[in-house]
Amino acid sequence: MFTGIVQELGTVLAMQRARLPASRRSAQAGGIARLSVHAPKTASELLAGESVAINGVCVSVVQVRQGAMTFEMIPETRRLTNLGKLSVGARVNVERSLTLSDRLNGHLVLGHVDGVGQVIRRGNTAGQVVLEIRIARALRRYLVPKGPVAVDGVSLTVDDRISQTTFSVFLIPETLHKTTLGSRRVGDLVNIEVDYFAKLIAQLTQGRHRNG
Repeated sequence: MFTGIVQELGTVLAMQRARLPASRRSAQAGGIARLSVHAPKTASELLAGESVAINGVCVSVVQVRQGAMTFEMIPETRRLTNLGKLSVGARVNVERSLTLSDRLNGHLVLGHVDGVGQVIRRGNTAGQVVLEIRIARALRRYLVPKGPVAVDGVSLTVDDRISQTTFSVFLIPETLHKTTLGSRRVGDLVNIEVDYFAKLIAQLTQGRHRNG
């Protein structure tokens, strides 16, 4: 579990097909890819097996070496998120998983991306950058003005300007400086995780409706 507060900007070192030992090979092993990210601050505190959010996607560390972390990704992860489109040199948002004593400075983020959105407008308002993002209609129902949303793993607040297929977020200078959102441009794809509690409430109310 995470809070959407990015702790470090990492750099992609490699994205390649995984070479697994015979003991770990299976019918699906050919689809596994290995992502290596240089993030020395985070890597210095990690052990293999721990969870890290990369652009808001929860992945498990399989190797830590010389300031770099390596993760294995199944085809589903690459298909449903923007991690599959990363190239060497790309910057990524990095956040370690929570401990029970951590402060919840953002909002509760699971690292389970609900879909990919696309930046359709970038503008400036009163010293802040505003991003307008297009999302699937199925996700729109979980977004409310002033409610939380995670964009590439960054905890943000949904602006009042919201339609059936788009929403907007404002980015303060600190967010622009410390996350990849500062370099996002029109046409870029971003990972979207909607509020878990909104999904939970929707599921409960749907069940009650079906049961009369």
